Amino acid sequence: MGILYSSMIKVKLHQDKMHKYFIKRLQELGVTHSQLGHPVEELDYDEAKYEYTLAAFREIDAERDANRWF
Repeated sequence: MGILYSSMIKVKLHQDKMHKYFIKRLQELGVTHSQLGHPVEELDYDEAKYEYTLAAFREIDAERDANRWF
């Protein structure tokens, strides 16, 4: 195998692991559907990452002094 091919395989494996992680965390946070109405289990890697980022921001308590930016 070529160097480029084996590098692409490693990237794909990493994305597959992260995709599973994002789906698992979304389910733990109680998210069942994306903002577009698609079930979480059917999201691709980029959509799952986006939805997880939004869900993580919703978990931050902005009213606490330690979490305030300004």
